[in-house]
Formats: sequence, C-alpha cells, structure tokens
Amino acid sequence: MQHQGRHALVTGGGTGIGLDIAHALAAEGAEVTITGRNLDRLDEMAEGHAHLHPMQMDVADEASVRNGIAEAAEARGPVSICIANAGIAEGAPFAKASLDHWQKIMATNVDGVFLTFQAALATLAPGDWGRMIAISSIAGLRGLKGAIAYTASKHAVIGMVRGLSEEYMGGAVTFNALCPGYVDTPIVERNAAQIAAARGITEDEARAYLARGNRHKNLLQADEVTAAALWLASDGARSVNGQAIQIAGGQVA
Repeated sequence: MQHQGRHALVTGGGTGIGLDIAHALAAEGAEVTITGRNLDRLDEMAEGHAHLHPMQMDVADEASVRNGIAEAAEARGPVSICIANAGIAEGAPFAKASLDHWQKIMATNVDGVFLTFQAALATLAPGDWGRMIAISSIAGLRGLKGAIAYTASKHAVIGMVRGLSEEYMGGAVTFNALCPGYVDTPIVERNAAQIAAARGITEDEARAYLARGNRHKNLLQADEVTAAALWLASDGARSVNGQAIQIAGGQVA
C-alpha cells in the first residue's frame, strides 16, 4: 500500500493500458481519478471500485483539462501521480494524410500530454513529491511506416519528458515515458479489424501481423506496461528521470 492516501490521475483510464494502471494504483492505496470522453464507460469501469473516481475530460480541450484536474484535486488532493495515457493511434499514407488528420493526432497525443502535465503540476506545492509518466510508444523511438503523424507525436512526447526532467531537476518530481510496442488492447483489436478488411485476411492473421511488430513476435499484455508504471511511481525509482523505457520484447533503438 505504498500509495496510501495519494491521488493519482490517469487519462484514457476507461480502457486498455490506462484502466489496468488505474486498477493497480488503486490496489496500492491511491485514490485514482480516471478520465476520458465517454463518461458512461468510465462509470461502468469504476462501478464497485471504491478507489476509482470517473471524470469526463477531453485532453484535447484546454478548459476541460484545466478545470477537470483542478476539480479532481479539490476533491482528492494534489495529483502526485499523473499518467498521461490518452492517445489516438491512427495511420494514413503520408501523401494522402490531411492537415486535419495531423492536427487531430497532435491535439490529443501532444497537446493532451502538455495540458495534463501542466495542470497536474499546478496542483502540487513547491517541494511536493510527484511522478509524471507519459505513455509514448516504440513509434517514439523509431519511424513507423504509414503513421507519420502518430510517429511524430510520440517522438514529441519523449522530447517533452526529457525537457521537463531537466527543468525540474533536483526536485521531488520525476518525468518519464513508457514506450510499449503492440499491446493486446481494444486499439489493437480495432487495428486488426481494419487490416483484415483492407488486406482480405482473417483478424487472427492481422493480429499475428501486428505481433510481428514486437521484437519477440508476441503481443504484449497490459500488465507488462502497468508493472513498469508502478516501478516508476515507486520510491525506488526516485533517481530515474527523463527516460524513455522500451517494452517491446527486445531492443528497439
């Protein structure tokens, strides 16, 4: 129960990696605010979990983020653990990608992390302990064919974390990024369905294709990312700062 009494906030906390991390933090004693755009989904996931607190929030909307995090902090205290997990994973051939597509990805994947971290930090007093963790991707470490906007956005997240770690160096707040490969979540399910339809293959074949994107050729499970997040949020990781930690079955970059 190392996080007893602490307030954690997880964006995109109603599904996949975010929900798994939220459950784990709650099990360690934290009061966990889970955010997302679909309040019904959040309510459903929080039902029966006394330490999960659903809150509708769109990370691409500045007022939604700033007001939402301020309200969560008023209700449950400063956000000492912030998991910036919300993101969009959509691809498009570069020559056909529209500016709207580019801006949509950036608004959620980059602006969303910027706003979330800034608003969470504003709840902390000088000298407060904190862990700011962004969920990036292996696409933040290498180029991903057919997903230029996504690749650029995840590189930007790592750059943000590195810059923040330098700006707040010497304090009690650390900034790190997790860079998972393909994780068996609803996002992979949707992508597999799209690949299957586009290529005329089965969804199982599409899942196997995605799994080959990981170095060990297997889809990751959400609990593998959660374990890394819990470590970064622990006191034992107090000197781990500004890192982009790969979780992909082998070396990526």
